[in-house]
Amino acid sequence: MTGLVVVVTGLRFEARIAAGGGVQVLCHQNATLAAHLEAALTQDCRGIVSFGIAGGLVDTLRPGEWVVARTLTDGTRQIDCDALWSESLLRALPTAHHVNMVGTRMPAITPDAKRALHAATGAAAVDMESQIVARIAQARSIPFVCCRVIADPVERTLPAAALAGVRSNGSTDALAVLGSIVASPGQLPALMQVARDAWIARRALTRGRRNIGAGFGLMPGA
Repeated sequence: MTGLVVVVTGLRFEARIAAGGGVQVLCHQNATLAAHLEAALTQDCRGIVSFGIAGGLVDTLRPGEWVVARTLTDGTRQIDCDALWSESLLRALPTAHHVNMVGTRMPAITPDAKRALHAATGAAAVDMESQIVARIAQARSIPFVCCRVIADPVERTLPAAALAGVRSNGSTDALAVLGSIVASPGQLPALMQVARDAWIARRALTRGRRNIGAGFGLMPGA
C-alpha cells in the first residue's frame, strides 16, 4: 500500500510533535474524531497511529514512560494492534512498555476510577482516542498501532482546572483554567503537579518521536 501514515492525536501540542516526513496528522477530540478520520481515509493510507499522552492504570507506569499497545479495548471488544509495526516501534523506543490499553469516552479522573478500569479490562493505560481509531482501522483493514507517553499516573486525581483547559479542537483554554482556579483555589497544588507531569511527558514524547523517524516506523512496502 502506498501513501501516507495517518497519525491521530487529541491535543494540539501532540499534533505538532507528531508531524514529520511521510505522515498526515489529524487532531480532534473524541466527540468529532470519527467523522474527520473517515474523511481523511478516503485518500490512500498505509496505516494509522494513535499518538500522544495517556493515563496510567497501574503503579509501574510513571510520567514520561512510553507505552506501545499490544491490544486496544473499548471495554466491550478487543482489537489487536499490528504486530510487526509494533515491534518496529519497540525497537525505536527500547524502554517502552508493551501493554494492553483501553480507550474511553470520558477521562478517568480519580485513582479509584483508574484502578477499577484496570480491574475491569486488564489494561495498563488509557486514553480517549485510540478506541475510535482502532475500530475504524479494523473496519477498513488498515494496519493500526498505538504509542503514547504516560502523563497522568494512577495515583493522581485530575483537578477540574486541568479538564476545563482543553478546547474541543485540542488547544489550551488558559482563561478557562484561570476561571476554574479562581472558583476553587484549593486545586492549585494538584494542578501544579499535573503540569509537572505533563512537562515530563511532553519532553519524552518529543525525544521518542525523533527516534521513531519518518513514516512513523512503518517499513517501506508494508
